Amino acid sequence: MPITEPRGVRNNNPGNIDYNPANQWQGQLKPDPAIEKRFARFDTPENGIRALGKLLLTYQRKHGLKTVKAIISRWAPSVENDTSAYVRAVEANTGTRPGAEVDLSQTVVMTGFVKAIIHHENAGYAYPDAVVTEGVRRALA
Repeated sequence: MPITEPRGVRNNNPGNIDYNPANQWQGQLKPDPAIEKRFARFDTPENGIRALGKLLLTYQRKHGLKTVKAIISRWAPSVENDTSAYVRAVEANTGTRPGAEVDLSQTVVMTGFVKAIIHHENAGYAYPDAVVTEGVRRALA
C-alpha cells in the first residue's frame, strides 16, 4: 500500500478549507469532483496558506473572535472535530494561555497559528519555513 501525503498537502490546501463557489481565492483551482469532492484546491501551498490566513483574519475582524478557542471553534466545529483537543493543540503549539486574546494581524502570531493548524490538519506535516512565511505575507498584505 503506497504512502500518500495528507489531503491538505495534496490539495495545496493545508487548512482543509471547504470549497465554496462564493470564495474566489487567489490561486484556487477549478473544482474537479474526480480529484476532490469537498475541499478547495490551490496551485501552490503558499496560496493555500494565504487563504487560510485570510479566513482567520475574517473570523477576527468581521466576527470579533479574539481567542484561540473562539477562532478554532468556528474553524473546526465540534460536529466533525474534537474542537477542545484542537484548541489545546493550537494553544500549546503557539504558547498561548487559555482564554488569552491573540492578534492575528501580527506576523509572528499569524505564523504560529498557521503552523499549528497545518500540523493539526495534516497529521504533523510541516512545510519549510519559507513556504509558510510567504503564505502568511500574502495573507497579511
